[in-house]
Amino acid sequence: MGTEIALIFGSRACADWSFLDPIRNRVRVICADGGTRCAAAAGFSVHAYIGDSDSGGIPPEGAERVLLPAEKDLTDLQAAYEYARDRGIRCMIFTACTGGRQDHHIANLQLLEQAWRDGVDAAIWDEDNEIRYLQDGTVEIPHGQFRYFSLLPLDRTLSGVTIRGAKYNVENFSVLRGDTRTVSNETVGQPATVTVTQGAAWIIRAGRLA
Repeated sequence: MGTEIALIFGSRACADWSFLDPIRNRVRVICADGGTRCAAAAGFSVHAYIGDSDSGGIPPEGAERVLLPAEKDLTDLQAAYEYARDRGIRCMIFTACTGGRQDHHIANLQLLEQAWRDGVDAAIWDEDNEIRYLQDGTVEIPHGQFRYFSLLPLDRTLSGVTIRGAKYNVENFSVLRGDTRTVSNETVGQPATVTVTQGAAWIIRAGRLA
């Protein structure tokens, strides 16, 4: 990731925030409304608050405040994303934004595609998972951080799927949306690579080990 990372908190509580320790001293913290509670629980100081306070978020003293109306055309998390993007931040981690209401959960996942279109390196982190968006490209899957990785098609067909260096490898394969063949793969002592020649997918690393 680049030199400046935005850590964007949603309002979904978490029992153990230690997965954020590796980036603790390298991030600009932006909270979407009730994300202020999560940031405080995780031990982070807040640089910016974006929201309408309908989730109980209280703008911290000293933080920049962008107050939004309750009735608007986007979620607080998207507004927080746009705040970071418009300030030139090109690396972002969303957290405290999975689980709970599934409409918000899925909308948050879809923000990864918007980030990709905007040229932003973005991921969603929680205590068990890392989620990224891949389209027409190659991604390296590091070894040792998670037990599993999965490729979940978003388009009807993923073409030219090649997985190398993993427990289960394929070469120039096609995967249909709804097919579970590319779920629960594993790295084997080294990084793996996943290539999609045509199509969009989520890459999910699951079963956090470190």
